[in-house]
Amino acid sequence: MFEFERPRTGERALLVHVNFPHQPDQDDQAEFVELARSAGVIAVDIMISNRPQPVAKTFIGKGKLEEVSELVKAREIEVVLFNHSLTPSQERNLESHLQCRVLDRTGLILDIFAQRAQSFEGKLQVELAQLKHLSTRLVRGWTHLERQKGGIGLRGPGETQLETDRRLLGKRIKYLNNRLAKVSSQRAQSRQARKKADIPTVSLVGYTNAGKSTLFNALTESNAYVADKLFATLDPTLRKLEIDDQLTIIMADTVGFIRHLPHDLVAAFRATMLETREADLILHVVDCADESRHEKIEAVNRVLEEIDADQVPQIMIYNKIDLPGFKARIDSDEQGLTWRVWLSAINRQGFDLLFGLLRSKFSEQQQYFSLRLKADEGEIRGFLFNRGAIDSEAYQNNGDIDLKLRISPSLLGQLHRKYQLIGERLVIQTDTLAGAA
Repeated sequence: MFEFERPRTGERALLVHVNFPHQPDQDDQAEFVELARSAGVIAVDIMISNRPQPVAKTFIGKGKLEEVSELVKAREIEVVLFNHSLTPSQERNLESHLQCRVLDRTGLILDIFAQRAQSFEGKLQVELAQLKHLSTRLVRGWTHLERQKGGIGLRGPGETQLETDRRLLGKRIKYLNNRLAKVSSQRAQSRQARKKADIPTVSLVGYTNAGKSTLFNALTESNAYVADKLFATLDPTLRKLEIDDQLTIIMADTVGFIRHLPHDLVAAFRATMLETREADLILHVVDCADESRHEKIEAVNRVLEEIDADQVPQIMIYNKIDLPGFKARIDSDEQGLTWRVWLSAINRQGFDLLFGLLRSKFSEQQQYFSLRLKADEGEIRGFLFNRGAIDSEAYQNNGDIDLKLRISPSLLGQLHRKYQLIGERLVIQTDTLAGAA
């Protein structure tokens, strides 16, 4: 196994944030402080600088670099965290000058993920992302071996330590990709089984710390880990949620998104994020009291686009209305279609609105039928009963059973393949449809 340069909990850290006035979509300073807190380091101080553009060699200017160096010595700083992406050479140059470890934003997020991963799959995904990130920075630990040695007694046909490490890294990455491919295959089988059982899947997504896991626990009466930290949820959790006697859905709680989520993480967690891409509906959870919620909504939508989930139907969930000035309600567009629900996961305000919306969303795909079964066709009745498709039934004197059914398109296909019922026997009830509408 490879050892990663991760901060240990309790390390003294200096945070560095640089404002670039002419660059749009910059990372938030308050969010950076929260990331450091979530990683478990002690933020001794934060240094803020303004520059027109980064310095190629050290990212920050010479004067600011000296200022950071003096602060590192005076405050006994063990790690300097940058709220930006640094190149491998910039990290090497900064560490050489500051004489302490330097981590950029990507490394910090990777560290948090490494601390949060609990499942076997999550640990594989984090290790893969770490190795990909580390592969570009290997040279930092082996600068004395960057060139083949020459001279008497120093020539040899063997590879350098750097080349050996790169080869071993490549083998480990290949192994992890193969293991994750198997996990992805198993997840695909589970999704296929849910589709065969005609159970819709609803995926909770949102910016990290928006309250997804709190909402998930309140809806499904689960105990998924909840904390006031970024990326409290890493491993996806799936639970059944019974909307009513006729409708059961699968609710999926997923990892929180963040601006400039490292590409290696997105790639490594692609198998997990397929739960979102293959969902029937996405509930996009937003902290309604967050002043930067619109920027965070855009950040989440960019990640959804990156994992090809932007075409999945989406409804906004404005959470935390328990704060003063908000109330439970539903917002609809000009066509009358619901696009936003205001609720509180803490005190369950607005849950009746959400349940009604889910009931309407998945019931509108169903059709109403009548069916007469003979006395010896109890297997068909059992099949329909187990799938919650029977609205009512009436027994005739000759033993026949008249059923009133509510059936989705996929269940209709199963009935046709299994029992060849489509035709004269399975009759559409147009009057029931009109009444339901």
